[in-house]
Amino acid sequence: MRRAGLALALCLGAMAASAAQAGGGGPARLLDFSDLDGWAGADHGAAFDVFMQTCPDLRDPDWANICGLATSDPDPRRFFELFFRPVQIGIPGEVVFTGYYEPELAARAERDDDFRYPIYEPPPELSDEENRPWLTRAEIETDETLAERGLAIAWLRDPVERYYLQVQGSGRLRFPDGRMIRVGYADRNGHARQPISAELMRRGVYTRHQVSSTVIRNWVRRNPEEGRALLHSDPSYVFFRVIDDLADEHGPRGAMNRPLSPMRSVAVDPDFVPLGAPVWVEAATSAQMRRLMVAQDAGGDIEGPQRADIFFGSGPDAGRRAGRMRAGGRLVVLMPIRTALSVAPQG
Repeated sequence: MRRAGLALALCLGAMAASAAQAGGGGPARLLDFSDLDGWAGADHGAAFDVFMQTCPDLRDPDWANICGLATSDPDPRRFFELFFRPVQIGIPGEVVFTGYYEPELAARAERDDDFRYPIYEPPPELSDEENRPWLTRAEIETDETLAERGLAIAWLRDPVERYYLQVQGSGRLRFPDGRMIRVGYADRNGHARQPISAELMRRGVYTRHQVSSTVIRNWVRRNPEEGRALLHSDPSYVFFRVIDDLADEHGPRGAMNRPLSPMRSVAVDPDFVPLGAPVWVEAATSAQMRRLMVAQDAGGDIEGPQRADIFFGSGPDAGRRAGRMRAGGRLVVLMPIRTALSVAPQG
């Protein structure tokens, strides 16, 4: 889905090098399942079903062996406890859990007075790496050349919603005749993303504890001219493609090219957490979230061993809940026993 364009090869490479990479994320500590707060009462079956959606794609020998055993319809909790060990990489308390979702936005096939903000397919010249980095966001959005070239997939009503569609990397577009299409990441212009939240904090408009996607949306709408300049402060720009091979009930595809599952799929930094690995989340939310999830996605803003982005689902309600998600806590990775011992040796 968003996180956009990370190939399965990245996942497999991360797994093969997990022991070497984990050492760069701070101390790695081997835990017992009894150390995981709430483990006994977790819904292991729901997590097992999500784990099995991407397990067959894993080729690292330790993981492939486990995935083969998983096809025998084992008891889920016993399966995890028998073949995995929990490993905490990095220092608890440094973790930041955030949320993301698949937007659903009103759209038009043609530009009109209200729907004036296009989302584009990538121009052919981006296929040549020598053209990267290409035009900045400000240059693309102030020049209508791409629209004149017929590259607009659809037109949106709100520039800040277009921006967040690009941040999320996928979405559903709803047209007046009831037709719905899904779009997903296709390419980007080659500029590094510079989050507009950081720019607002740099300007002193908000503090770290005040800023959120909802706050930013409202600020941009209240301040249209300054808001336009704020959006243009991020030079990165995402291009989309139409996704026509996913059922409506499925989530968008993550970095492993499989549909994501609400509140079970999580985006991680694959330099430290192998894509496809079960992860135990202890998030210090008001409800004290304790949940077994699966690392099935990644993203440019997700960096470090104790950083994770939880997929909340699709549509406005998921967006509201994802926008409120910012919590500390602890992230623990479940690794095959041999891999776990190489990352965090006993004794």
